[in-house]
This record gives sequence, structure tokens and C-alpha cells, in this order.
Amino acid sequence: MLGKGRKVSGRGETVTANYAFGPAEDDAIIKHRLLTRTTTTRGEPPLKKLQRKFTSFVLEVEKDEENYNDCAKLSKAFLQELSTFEIPLLKSKAVIDANLREKENFNELKDEINRQISLVQTDIEELKKQLEESKIERQHKEECEAIRKLISAQPPRSETQKSIREIEKEIAALEAENTAGSRLLELRKKQFALLLHVVDELQNTIEEDQKSLIEEMRMVTEEQKSGMEDASGGSEAMAVD
Repeated sequence: MLGKGRKVSGRGETVTANYAFGPAEDDAIIKHRLLTRTTTTRGEPPLKKLQRKFTSFVLEVEKDEENYNDCAKLSKAFLQELSTFEIPLLKSKAVIDANLREKENFNELKDEINRQISLVQTDIEELKKQLEESKIERQHKEECEAIRKLISAQPPRSETQKSIREIEKEIAALEAENTAGSRLLELRKKQFALLLHVVDELQNTIEEDQKSLIEEMRMVTEEQKSGMEDASGGSEAMAVD
């Protein structure tokens, strides 16, 4: 909005533009009043005054009398009034031209601002992408730092390798012990199988011996019975004799 006290250069003069934009519905009325200058804050309106001077001059010219001096005076007065009326018009034209130039400047400034806004929006989008990339990179760094701390908490490699060698030695000793135990177990199995075989044979021998002994005892018993019967028969025969 243009306010009071704006100075505009035109035709070698400095003009003060006293404008205040009113509502949209009053623009046409204000524009008409400024162009025709039919209103004024005080005194007679300039256009009516000019019209009155022109009417007086025309009426005086139309008279048939010898009134050249009056016509010259009225013509001079009309021309002076016309010049007085023209000066504000020239001032208004200078103000309009200045306003148009300023409007063009404002439009250029608006275009520049819009261009700068577009550039800033592009920069903002680029910065958003960089921010996302920075977040991902920071997350990776944090993960790497956590892994580094975890690795730092572990013993040195030399100690780890030493522990591995000791464990390997223990595993080898256990494997050797396991192998020896397996061999001993296999030997004990063979010995036990042999023992079972010997016991089985011994048991068979004992059973055969028992059977032989029983058979011998049975035969001896039968022989004894036979001898006793023979003895009893001889005694009876001797008794008969």
C-alpha cells in the first residue's frame, strides 16, 4: 500500500502522492474523481471552474460587439485556468507512471522472491536427504562403536590363542585317554568273554564229571546189591547143606 509522503520525480518536479487505497467497490468512484477532478476539499472544483471560464469566454466571443479586449482577457484567464488544471494532471500522470514502475519493480521482486523460495525449498529437500543419510551414517557409527567396545572387552588375541592351544592339548589328552579307555574296555570285553567261555566249559566238565560220578556210584551200588544177593544165596545153600 502506498502511503502519504511518497515523492515521485517527473518533468523536473517533485510531487507528493497522497493516496490511500479504499475498498474495492470505491475504486471506480475514486478513479473517476481523480481523472475529472470534480471534487475538492475546499473551494470550487477545478473542472467546474475551468468549465465556467470556458463558458464565459465562448459567450463573450459569440457577442457581436467590439469586445476584443474582454475576449482577450477571458481567453487569457481560460488559458491560465487550463494551465492550472493541467499541472495537477501532469502530476497525477507522473505519479501513475511512478506507480507503474514501482509495480513492475514489485513484480520483479515478487518473481525473485518466488525464485528464491523455490531455491530454498530445493535446498530444504536436499538437506532433508542429507539429514536422513547422516542419521543412517550415525547409526552405522554407533553400531561400529558398540562392536568395537564388545571386541575391546574381549581378551587379547595372544591370550585367546594360548587358551585355544591349552584347550586343544586338553582335548588331545582326553582323546588319548578315551582311546586308551576304549582299548582297555575292548580288552576287558575279550577277557570277560574268555572267562565266560572257560566258565561255560568248566560248568560242562563239572556236569559231565557229576554225571560220571553218579553213574559210577549207581554202578557201585548195583554191584554192592548184586554182591549182597550173591552172599545171601550162598548162606542159604550152606544152611541147606
